Parts: sequence; C-alpha cells; structure tokens
Amino acid sequence: MGKQKKKKHKLKQRLTNKYRLVVLNDSTFEERFSLKLSLLNVFVLGGVLSFLLILLTTFFITFTPIRQYIPGYSSTSLKIKATKLAIQTDSLKRRLTILQDFTKALQPILSGEIKGKAVDTLQLLDRIKIQDSLLNASKEETAFREKIDIEDRFPIQNNAVSKVKIVFFAPLTGTISQGFNVKKNHLAVDIVAKQNTAVKAIADGTVIFSGWTTETGYVIILKHAYDYISVYKHNGNLLRSQGDLVKSGEVIASVGSTGELTTGPHLHFELWSGGYAINPTNLIDF
Repeated sequence: MGKQKKKKHKLKQRLTNKYRLVVLNDSTFEERFSLKLSLLNVFVLGGVLSFLLILLTTFFITFTPIRQYIPGYSSTSLKIKATKLAIQTDSLKRRLTILQDFTKALQPILSGEIKGKAVDTLQLLDRIKIQDSLLNASKEETAFREKIDIEDRFPIQNNAVSKVKIVFFAPLTGTISQGFNVKKNHLAVDIVAKQNTAVKAIADGTVIFSGWTTETGYVIILKHAYDYISVYKHNGNLLRSQGDLVKSGEVIASVGSTGELTTGPHLHFELWSGGYAINPTNLIDF
C-alpha cells in the first residue's frame, strides 16, 4: 500500500511540476518570451485544441460545399436530379403499362378472334315504325328547307367570288434581243442586260431546280400558284437552292453568260402553265 501511494504521489508530482519555456535571443541571450507549463496543462490544452479542430472539421463537412469533394458524399443538386429522373422513369413505366394493356385489348379485334354480328339493314328498317304525322312540316319549315336546298345546290351562283389571278413582275429590266417564237422553237424571251445584274423572282414560289446544265449553264426554276412555272437560264451564279421559298421580287440569281448555247450576257426566260409554254410578254411588261 505504501509503494502504491508513493507511485501515485510521484505521478501527480510529475504532472504538476512546473516547467518554464523560455525563448532567448541567440546572439545576446536576452530573454524574449517565457511561459510556465506543466505536463497536466499540456495534456489539457492539447485535448481542448484537438476537440476544437474536430468540431471545426465536422462543421465544414456538414454545412459547406466542401463535403462534395469527400468520397462517399454526393451533391444536393445531383440528388435532386436523381429524384426527378426516378419520378420520370416511374411515369414512363406507368404509360408503357397502359399502352401494353391497350394493345392486348386490341389484339383479339385486330386478329379477328372477336367478330361482330352482321346486321341486315333492310330487316332493321322494317322494324322501325315511322309516324307520317311527325313528318308533316309547316309552311315556315317548308320555306326554310327550300332556301337551304337552293344554297346547297347552287353555291357558286349565289356566292360567286371572282378568282384572284396571279400577278407577275419582270425578272429584270433590259432589252429583249429575241422574242417568243414557236416556229423557231424558241419558247422564251432573251433579255440582254449587264453582267451580274440582279435576276428577280416574278412571283411568290418554290425553287424546284437550282443547278448546272451543259447547254444552258446555271439554271433556276420556280413553281408558282395556279401551276405556273418560270425558268431562268444562262445565269452567272445562283443565290437560292432547291426547296427554298422565295417572294415576288426577291433576287434569286445574277445575269451571266454560262452554257454552250449562250451568246453573251443575257437572261433566257421561259414561262409555262399546265405543261404548255406561254409567251411571257402577254403577262409581263418588260
């Protein structure tokens, strides 16, 4: 018992013994800082600092975005996205189930397993009893019916509306060097103009061809309302492609001298309707 008391006394004395921590100037040995310490104070201070460090680390991990960079933690935005995707997946599964049930219900009908009973129309009409008294109309009803019948039979005569004709504009301003001549098989008009002069669409339409041919060079063809087709040949370059929608007066090409049959800078212009060539000067004022 005496030995144990001596050991406890020595341990307590070691923990409570005071030690001085002194900081001296290396050259002058002047005392700069001193601190009295004991082993017990060091242990207590180290424990408090360790507890504060653990507390601060836990705080940063819990309440700051730093936790996203720690393995095992996921970001809040990622969790929200995952939840939304899970809800959408569940909704798609339900829709798929409904479609599958609907398809299963239709299969017997489509395959002919379920057949409807044929009904004889004549027999059905024989079963229907019509009371003639209910069919007798008054004078006002008879007049109203006659008025409706006339409107249904002759809608054009009673509501005649003149069909608006399409209006064409000149593709460019220039001099006609060669006109429309069926005998010479020149089903167009040649309009002489300066090189690179703008060639415009004669009306609203759609580009049905835009490309190169050996004889007529760069060619562009437009389809207009009422089955009219306009053709522009020997262009210098083309500004619209096949499938483009163009407005009346919109620039679609430029005057050039391309192709083997060209005789200089000019526009070879054709106008067609229903598969027949039309003299453009009859509809367009050049």
